[in-house]
Amino acid sequence: MSGNIFDISDPLDPRLADYRHLRDADIRRSVEGDEFLIAEGVAVVQRLAASSLEIRSVLLTPKRWESMGASLSHLNCPIYVAEPEIVAGTAGFNLHRGVIASARRPRPLSLDAVFDRPPLNGTRHRLAVLEGVNDHENLGAIARAARAFGIDALVLNSTCADPYYRRAVRVSMGEILFLPVVRAEVHEVVDACAVRGGQSWALTPRSDAEDIMSIGSGSFGPLALLFGAEGPGLSDASLQAATRCVRIPIVSDVDSLNVGHATAVAFAITA
Repeated sequence: MSGNIFDISDPLDPRLADYRHLRDADIRRSVEGDEFLIAEGVAVVQRLAASSLEIRSVLLTPKRWESMGASLSHLNCPIYVAEPEIVAGTAGFNLHRGVIASARRPRPLSLDAVFDRPPLNGTRHRLAVLEGVNDHENLGAIARAARAFGIDALVLNSTCADPYYRRAVRVSMGEILFLPVVRAEVHEVVDACAVRGGQSWALTPRSDAEDIMSIGSGSFGPLALLFGAEGPGLSDASLQAATRCVRIPIVSDVDSLNVGHATAVAFAITA
């Protein structure tokens, strides 16, 4: 092949170093660090190709190259084409989606940088603030919903999982790559919104919380929607720090919603 497209015949080819041991979380953390991320699957890699991220390389099978070549033709990075068994030998498992890519991670943003941008809904900034959410599938689902409903940024506290882990990126369908991500503690976000005349709403299934559907849009500044992890939910400190505690009304014999579903409902109600 020519240009930036290369045939690969050896799973140990050093050019494929980004794609080794994909199922070993500890190795992946040490290899990727804060430097790059992995995107897997046709739709996700296509979203990556449409993003502003710097793509390091793409690895795919000949069949997948035939179907995706046009959508990847504008890329300047190396594109490695290898038979399925070579790809599987590199990744450590059968990569049935047939395409994977690596890219530089987005630079983290500050809260100030988010507020300096115009709000996506034209009215107020809305932030999705997560505390202790360490399930990558939930993170991916939340990111996808946040993008769908025009959330301005995803804010993760120090106990949340890596939003750019391969599974999170895949479950988000690549939308995490377009969503500003901030690392900050809940109280920092609450204070930042309050200073700007905004509010923070803590989502909780508690019966004494306000029905989120009965609260009007009001005239106030930015809105932070606070969500905790499956099971424990938000900490007492975060519940107390919030402007108000709100709940999504559900039938009485169901305990709560999955956090990914709860965020989507809250995002839609406050859009």
